[in-house]
Amino acid sequence: MTFWNKIIKVIFPRCFLEKAMSERRDIARHPKPKEPVKFERQYAANGGANNFALIMKAKSLFYLIGLVLACSCERTIDLKVKDQPPKLVVDASIENDGSPLVVLSRSLNYFSTITPEELSKSFVHDAKVTISDGSKTVQLIENSYKDSSGYSFYYYTVEFTNPPEVIIGKLNTTYNLNIQLPDNSEYTSTTTIPPLGKTCDSLWWIKAPGNPDTSRCVLYGLFIDPPGLGDYVRYFTSVNSQPFYPGYTSAFDDQITDGTTYTFQIPRGYNKNDTIKVSSDDYGFFHRGDSIVFKFCDINKATFDFWRTWEYAYQSNGNPFSSPVKVIGNISNGALGAFCGYAAQYKPINIPK
Repeated sequence: MTFWNKIIKVIFPRCFLEKAMSERRDIARHPKPKEPVKFERQYAANGGANNFALIMKAKSLFYLIGLVLACSCERTIDLKVKDQPPKLVVDASIENDGSPLVVLSRSLNYFSTITPEELSKSFVHDAKVTISDGSKTVQLIENSYKDSSGYSFYYYTVEFTNPPEVIIGKLNTTYNLNIQLPDNSEYTSTTTIPPLGKTCDSLWWIKAPGNPDTSRCVLYGLFIDPPGLGDYVRYFTSVNSQPFYPGYTSAFDDQITDGTTYTFQIPRGYNKNDTIKVSSDDYGFFHRGDSIVFKFCDINKATFDFWRTWEYAYQSNGNPFSSPVKVIGNISNGALGAFCGYAAQYKPINIPK
C-alpha cells in the first residue's frame, strides 16, 4: 500500500475510498492532460470537506465529554463561619445648645437572627460614662423609654434635675468621652463642635416636575460655602413633628463647592429601619401640607469619615459587585461606632395644601 493509499484510508470513509481508487485506476489507464488537474482539485476539495466534518465531530464529542465530566465533579461546599466575640458599639453625639447622648450596645454576629428581644439584650448597662469640655467633667446617667410597640431603648445623658451635672454643647468646642464598663474595660473618644462654616441661606419648594402625582414636592436650598477646603456637613429633615432622619446620602465635603454659593436639591430623610426603598416612586419627595424642619450641620472630618463610610457600607449591603469598605470610627480600644459633634442650624418651611 502506497503512502497516499494509507492517508486516504485514514481520512476518508470506505465507500469514498473505493470510488476514489477506482477513479485513479481509470485515469492511470487513460491519461488525459487536463483531467488529472481537474480531478486533483475536486479530490482535494472533497477530501478537505470530509476531513473538516470529521474534525468538527471530534471536537463536539470532546466538548460533550468535558461537559459531562464537569457536571459530575460538582459538589456542595459548606462554609462554617466562626462566631466573633461581641464588640462594644458606641453611638454618641453632642450638638450646640444640646446635651450629650450616648447609646452603648454589643455587636451581633453576621448571621444572627435579629429580634426585638435580641436587640434589647445587646444594650450595655451600668457603664460609667463621663464627658468633659476641658473645664468641666460630668457623669451621664442611664435612662430608658418604651416605644409604641413596647420595645425598650436605653441611653446615657446628663441629669437635668441636677444643674451642676449638666453640660451643654457650644460651637468651636472640643469634648472628650470616657466609657468604663463593668468588666473594667475602658474606651475613649474626642470630637469637636466646629464653628458655623457652610450655611443654608434659604429654602423653597416646587411641584415635582414630570410627576403624575400632583401632591409630591421637591425641596431646594441655597447654600454658602466659605473659601478654603475642609468644610464638612450632614443634613436631616423632620416632617410633621416626626423625628429628624438623615438623607440616604447625608454627609458631604466641599471638594466641588468650595468658595461658592450653590443650589442643592434636598431629598427627604428617612428611617433606615423602614421598608421604603430608594427605587420607590415616593422616595425623597415631600408632599402638599407638609410642615418641614431642615437641620443642617457643620461637622469635623472624623464625623464626616464615619458617616461617609457607614452610608457606603449600608448602600452596598447585598450588592455582590460592590467593593468592601471599612467603616472608619473614632472610638479607642477596638470599639465600633463614633462620637460626633454637630454645629446645627434649623430652618423651617411649610408647604401649603
